[in-house]
Amino acid sequence: MQTIFAVITFLGYFVTLALLPIVLLTPKRQPVSTVAWVMAIVTMPYFGAFLFLIFGINRVQRRVISRRAASISVRQMLPELAGHQVAVETLNRPQQDLLRVAERVSTTRATVDNRIQLLTDAHQTFDEIKLAIAEAKTSIHLEYYIWQPDKLGTEIRDLLIEKARQGVQVRFLYDTLGSGRLTGQFLKPMRDVGIRVATFVPGQSLRERWSINLRSHRKIVIVDGMIGFTGGMNVGDEYLGRDKFFGLWRDTHLRLQGPTVLQLQEVFLTDWHYATGEDPVLSDFPTPMELGSHCAQVIAGGPDAEGEEFHSLMFAAINRAEQQCTLSTSYFVPTPPLVAALEAAALRGVRTRVMLSGPKTYWATRQAARGYYDTLLSAGVEVYEYQAGQFHPKVLTIDGCWSLVGTANFDARSLFLNFEVGVVLYDLSIAEQLEFHFDEDKKQAHRIELINWAGRSTWERLQERFCVMFSPIL
Repeated sequence: MQTIFAVITFLGYFVTLALLPIVLLTPKRQPVSTVAWVMAIVTMPYFGAFLFLIFGINRVQRRVISRRAASISVRQMLPELAGHQVAVETLNRPQQDLLRVAERVSTTRATVDNRIQLLTDAHQTFDEIKLAIAEAKTSIHLEYYIWQPDKLGTEIRDLLIEKARQGVQVRFLYDTLGSGRLTGQFLKPMRDVGIRVATFVPGQSLRERWSINLRSHRKIVIVDGMIGFTGGMNVGDEYLGRDKFFGLWRDTHLRLQGPTVLQLQEVFLTDWHYATGEDPVLSDFPTPMELGSHCAQVIAGGPDAEGEEFHSLMFAAINRAEQQCTLSTSYFVPTPPLVAALEAAALRGVRTRVMLSGPKTYWATRQAARGYYDTLLSAGVEVYEYQAGQFHPKVLTIDGCWSLVGTANFDARSLFLNFEVGVVLYDLSIAEQLEFHFDEDKKQAHRIELINWAGRSTWERLQERFCVMFSPIL
């Protein structure tokens, strides 16, 4: 028995020594993530090594050329939107400053003539999506991280099948990990009526599929190239409050009309081209109608890009705040620069408020988030934990005039690893609505007070510090 134990121990540390050079040579956008992986492998020789092989290697770099080719191919088909671009002088100073940042970190430009509806009730959101699908004339495009084969997922699937039988072109792109419950039996009726179904994977080879680290976390619906939906809601009964554990599901979604829909279409078609090799056609980009007065811009981010779109934009926005900064996020495992930005905003007198998930979220991410409370509270940041159910919005508002709503959480995984999408809104009315909903959420949240937080047990502190060590990879 002792000999067997010695052999197992030796092999474990042999694997550790063999992997450490690979960890050190693997490029990381955050140096601290390298430290986290080293600690994981050293403290958990077998399990840590397994986790690194699954999560730690950015295999998407092998597909960067393919992704860029897909993006160029799609962008060449995108109609000219110059006539819809915002006149910078119509924006206030904070909006102008953040407009410059957004246009530097992305390929899109802010447009006017949009009609944007804020959706915070899941039942209303899915009613709007089903109505748009039912009225589709030419095409329906869908991309989701999670699509459950439950009552809601089956209902929308059957609606898509009905539209396909009517001659509407339907393309359905889903993430293989997030939608892991989808089976061939569930998808067969879709394929049988001509619906094009594809999976989003970071690579096409078996070796690349070994990595489950890089996912499409996007939620996109586009109907006839004229109506778009995006935000925090996937497709599943839990979003309608039918899951006993999660209970009420609080989320934020957007319904889009106008030029921004074509920008969202560009994101979908780039992903579709990447997954299938299919080129877009001119009919995918109809001439946008002038349907409203909202100024907005679609931003896409992912590990295939050279920049750090959402990280740079969030950092710039928080630092630009003069009066108020309001953040709602389901997962709060921020980078050191983002923590510093929140603390600095509060210290210079900006009312800085953060609403996070409460007891219905994952244990590790909740404990990691709590590991940042000490310094945030000391700087004057207001921290709230939602208690009524699952809290899932991804929203940032600045000074009541600028907002970011989308799929990206306030964590390293969303900001550096996942493929995400969001809408920047240069609009006072939307920001006012978002801040109103934050105030409503406060009624069902627990505020963390510094004086009480300092009295928590040593055991709670140990859990938090342990999880914070792994924050770059959570």
